[in-house]
Order: sequence, then structure tokens, then C-alpha cells
Amino acid sequence: MNDDLIAPQPLKVHITKLEMTAPPRAHMASPSSLHIALMRVPEIPLNYYRFLYRQVGSRWQWVDRVRMSDDELTRTIHNERTTITVLYVEGAPAGFYEYQRRDDNVTELVHFGLFERALGLGIGKWFLLQGLYAIWADEPEKVVTTTNNLDHPRALQLYQRFGFSPVSTHESKINPLSDDELLAFAKRF
Repeated sequence: MNDDLIAPQPLKVHITKLEMTAPPRAHMASPSSLHIALMRVPEIPLNYYRFLYRQVGSRWQWVDRVRMSDDELTRTIHNERTTITVLYVEGAPAGFYEYQRRDDNVTELVHFGLFERALGLGIGKWFLLQGLYAIWADEPEKVVTTTNNLDHPRALQLYQRFGFSPVSTHESKINPLSDDELLAFAKRF
């Protein structure tokens, strides 16, 4: 680590685990004023995945996938149990969701989010609903996810609106990315 760079202090985080045991009942039309496309991306290129992950997660302190080696990330996202779908708005990427079938009965919504440019367009609820429809098409018994107090302020409320129920909470810490880690990440591209 460079002597002139100071490592960020760990952030306290309150994590809420949620689950849903039935498909969402909500129905919502896509916003008609926007050109929107959803594209599932099997074998997503690692650099593209990292780009999506940082665009969505940098303001919410998503750090885990940035710290993964290429081999570890490949094992995590390039397997038959993981599905990644990218949202495009007006021809450009605007968000993604990722889910993983843990087993035949449980699927985890691992990541869901929008790029900053897509916030406020009225597509967040619709996009989450599309992800939930895709997950429930495989007929799991239960869908699980987590959120925390560093996520979007209405994340927990949105998950509950579509049928998730909190099942547990706990405290933890997140170590934000250091300047050295951010520099190393930038040099990969």
C-alpha cells in the first residue's frame, strides 16, 4: 500500500435477510415512453460484468466481486446455476440482476440494481418484477435475498412490496475499497 494513501475505515452495516414463498402477484407494464430491452447474458465477459457491478454497486458499497480474482469470479458467475440479465434503456446498459439456484428448492436473488442514470425513470419496480418472474419460472419453493442499510433507502420497502418478508437481521462490517484497490481495478481495463 502506498504510504500517502489511507485505508478507509470499516463501515457498520445492518443486514436484513428476506425470503418469499410464492410468486409476486403484481403486474406492471413496462414504461411505454422508453426503449427497454432485457438480455440474458450467459458466459458474460468478466470485464463487462465488473463494469456492470461497479456502475450499479459503487454508491452502495458493493465490494465482494471487485476483490475476486478472475478464476474466482469465473467460477462464481459462469456456472449453470447462475443467471445474469442486463437491462438496456435507449440502447445502453442501465442495470442488471443476478440470481443463483442454490438447489432445486431455493433460489437467491444475488444482485439487483440500476445505474445512476436510470434512477428516477420509473423502471426500478418493473425491472425487479421481471427478475422475480424469471426466478419463479423455475418453480423454486423459496426465493431469498439480502439488503442492508447502505443499499438504496427504499430497497427493503420495494422487496416487501413484491412479497419478500424479513426473516432475520444482523450487524456486520464492510471494508470499503481502498484507493489501491480502485487503482488496481481501473488498471484491469
